Amino acid sequence: MPKTVILHIAGEDPIVCEVEQDPQPGDAFIRVSNLRRRDGKDVPYLAGGVQSVIYPWHRVTFVEMMISEEERGQVIDFFRDA
Repeated sequence: MPKTVILHIAGEDPIVCEVEQDPQPGDAFIRVSNLRRRDGKDVPYLAGGVQSVIYPWHRVTFVEMMISEEERGQVIDFFRDA
């Protein structure tokens, strides 16, 4: 099952995409699919119809791993009573 991530690429706006498996320490690149900007629009530097992209790690600043709806039910959120 693909996991949604926010990929921060050096010199570019962050993009939302999916990865099939979590990145591993020995990986030289990250392969992502279903790329879009955070507002849902197309990524302007990609050609139409692109399904997946491979980014080398030296271009990636960091990756935000988003939790799925299934995992969200298991997470205890902190709250404050006012």
